[in-house]
Amino acid sequence: MASWIESLTHFVAAHAWLGYLTLFLAALLEAVPVVGSVIPGSTIILALSALVPSGDLDLIWVLLSAAAGAVIGDGTAFWVGHIQQRRILETWPMSRYPAVIAQSEAFFHRFGTLAVFFGRFVPPIRAFVPVTAGALGMTPAKFYTVNILAVFLWAPAHVLPGVLAVSALHQYSGTAAHSGYGKHIWIPAVLIVAALAGLATWWWHRRKRVVA
Repeated sequence: MASWIESLTHFVAAHAWLGYLTLFLAALLEAVPVVGSVIPGSTIILALSALVPSGDLDLIWVLLSAAAGAVIGDGTAFWVGHIQQRRILETWPMSRYPAVIAQSEAFFHRFGTLAVFFGRFVPPIRAFVPVTAGALGMTPAKFYTVNILAVFLWAPAHVLPGVLAVSALHQYSGTAAHSGYGKHIWIPAVLIVAALAGLATWWWHRRKRVVA
């Protein structure tokens, strides 16, 4: 896997437009039931974001590509579940993963609408949450409102760590990053991490109250 990721980053460095397409597809395929559980989308996004400080990829387009792929992938999976209802959960290949489907349903029964938000950050069930939301009758308005908010936090949370890590490496090795990204994104990165930490803490305390 490491060698494959390294080959991909070298190829993208020479063909930037393919980098944005790859980011889009990686985020989109992560939302496809079953397929998303085996596609290393997060790893690809993190690896390609490391090309931002050198100027091979643009930060804004990296964020937009990942966010667009996630929103379209989640939205498509949701509509499939919304149209098919519970039938989709009982047909192949979904029927081969009863444990994950049961976990996704339990997730919704426990957290309601917020399950869509938290599910975007939980790899094992991320690929099953949108279609389950549709199958369980969540309204499109609720789903898209929560999902888009989650994606706008999820994309920077996956992209900025790679950008910051490589920027720091350039700084310590004595080489300057192409556009000084490391100097300009640490504040939004800290804010995003703080927001996610706050949400995770709230979720943990709520979970403890429910269990108790």
